[in-house]
Amino acid sequence: MSLLLTLAAFIVALSVLVVVHEYGHYWVARRCDVKVLRFSVGFGRALWTRRFGADQTELCIALIPLGGYVKMLDEREGPVSPSEQGRAFNRKTVWQRSAIVIAGPLANFLAAIIIYWALFMHGVPGVSPRIDAPVAKSAAERAGFVRGEIITGIGGETVATWQDLRWQMLQLALNGGTVSVESRAENSAAVQRRTLDFSGLTRDELEGDLLRALGLVLLRPPLDPVLGELSTAGAAARAGLKSGDRVLAVGDRRPASWEELVRLVRAAPGQPLEFRVRRGEVDLPPVIVRVDSVMERETAIGRIGAGPFVDQKSMRQMLVKVPHGPLESVGLALTKTWETAWFSLRMLGKMLVGEVSMKNLSGPITIADYAGQSAQNGWISYLLFLALISISLGVLNLLPVPLLDGGHLLYYSVEILTGRPLTERIMEMGQQVGMVLLFMLMAFAVYNDIFRLIGS
Repeated sequence: MSLLLTLAAFIVALSVLVVVHEYGHYWVARRCDVKVLRFSVGFGRALWTRRFGADQTELCIALIPLGGYVKMLDEREGPVSPSEQGRAFNRKTVWQRSAIVIAGPLANFLAAIIIYWALFMHGVPGVSPRIDAPVAKSAAERAGFVRGEIITGIGGETVATWQDLRWQMLQLALNGGTVSVESRAENSAAVQRRTLDFSGLTRDELEGDLLRALGLVLLRPPLDPVLGELSTAGAAARAGLKSGDRVLAVGDRRPASWEELVRLVRAAPGQPLEFRVRRGEVDLPPVIVRVDSVMERETAIGRIGAGPFVDQKSMRQMLVKVPHGPLESVGLALTKTWETAWFSLRMLGKMLVGEVSMKNLSGPITIADYAGQSAQNGWISYLLFLALISISLGVLNLLPVPLLDGGHLLYYSVEILTGRPLTERIMEMGQQVGMVLLFMLMAFAVYNDIFRLIGS
């Protein structure tokens, strides 16, 4: 994936979501007759400005695209002429100020709802939730699952795709206990109910590949040991291997499938392996591939930077797409947005109490990487990414931390309860605390990003 695509996808995503968030503030401020002085996308030096509207609001695109702001007329920030004092933000009622502040996060939630609504009507392609033989001694094996079953429901909720299955399982796993799973054989309509136990999950399993930890493995078409897409910086590409090469042997082992090839590579981190490959109709001389060593759950594993060659016809047979009507899609979009927001809050709470590792916190580098990956996978994937980040932005801004919208709402809640606003001194102290907290949060997120980047 090119760096240019990653940067472009990240900047476009962030700019769109910042505009949505700040327009929420702007729109409600105008309805409350507050004069808006500037609408800025980004921070720092202005790259482009233009004035618009009766108030000649300055629209600004700034150098650093990591946020934005709406600057309103406010007597606390400078002198205001007597004729415009009634339009100053600080002169508005506490209810109007609260509405202006909360409008930004609500705009992000509304954007996610609209995206999900459109995608549910179109139908989101997904992989059929058809399972392979469960992992030995796993919860799925104890529950009685067998190869070829199609999972149709979890805890009373319908499951249409493997992505639905992962999402539902992840939410329920946070509660622990057991869950009822409905499934059917591939050519049968008879529904079977099995009980899956989450109680044996460790924190690492909850944070990693949850479905595999439960013993649920996607049934894939058989993959031959043929190289597909190669990472330009990977061991395979460095050794001169190319996409389409068929691996005949690794050392004295002859892998019969892609899975067997992966096992051989994973077991040899940092070691030189002799590959014998066939390119087209020609068997090449032996190639020495020095396997890269990467850390996975504190264990070194081998990688060569190659994906499998996948037959597109077989893949299409695995895909399902379920479109919904306009009204049904509204309900599904609202539910999806609420579930995602609530899940984000629960995960944050579990991080704070130590039940989930803070390593799950992601910063701008990881978000940019996901933006590039989703853009490369197509417009549906990118829209799903936008909806997820929009919800995350809304949730983050509602946290009761000074400097964020939630911090201002906290101030206004105190004002409503006491009948008078907080003093300037208390709010200044709160701003300083909030700045420190946000700096620490961002520093930790960037540290996680760098650690992931080095580890990969």
